[in-house]
Amino acid sequence: MRLFWVLLLSLAGCATTGPDADPRDPWEGMNRGVYKFNDTFDEWVARPIATVYRDALHVEIRSRVSNFFSNIQDIFIGVNNVLQGKLQEGVEDWARFAFNSTLGLAGIHDVASDMGLEKHNEDFGQTFGRWGAGTGPYLILPFLGSSTLRDTGGLALDYYFAPLPEVRPIALRNTLYGVYFVNTRAELLEASSILEQAALDRYVFQRDAYLQRRRNLIYDGSPPREREEEVNEPPPQSVK
Repeated sequence: MRLFWVLLLSLAGCATTGPDADPRDPWEGMNRGVYKFNDTFDEWVARPIATVYRDALHVEIRSRVSNFFSNIQDIFIGVNNVLQGKLQEGVEDWARFAFNSTLGLAGIHDVASDMGLEKHNEDFGQTFGRWGAGTGPYLILPFLGSSTLRDTGGLALDYYFAPLPEVRPIALRNTLYGVYFVNTRAELLEASSILEQAALDRYVFQRDAYLQRRRNLIYDGSPPREREEEVNEPPPQSVK
């Protein structure tokens, strides 16, 4: 983990400058290189596997797989809601986990949504943002895709506290990870096809869409008007 942070900080020397440089993306040159690597890996490995997975399994089975992993995520979605001061939402997340883990048979059935308990989307990156941490530079991570310096720190905590790394035996843990990533990629097949057809510069389109979506999530769908000079300023430290 220490080496990870040293490498991240060393990237500050790889800044892209010039009149056309986006201030949110000072490492664009490096990011485009990683983006190309990810795109090649996706074209030759991830997408073909995800396509076979999608075509081989009925949509109901894939839905159950998605529900299982979504149920596990509700534990720390609740933690992050509480850390952001949204106590009711946090309790609802834990109630979702309790109902889906029992009545929903280990989470493969989303009975909590049928009971009116809304699914939320929170992580440690959003929690940092709610408490005033600036986004930092945009960053493309190998295999994982779009992030920012702040969200990468949050992602490290998401992984550290996630229950899957503790699963034993190791073969079962690795199988679960494999199924999770393949299922997630299969869910994005249609979206990636639309991106390829619609965007002249897919890198820029993906970057702008990611940053806008993360800002929207941090402000729970109601972000304040953003002026160009405020792009890298952190949100106010007040929480709901």
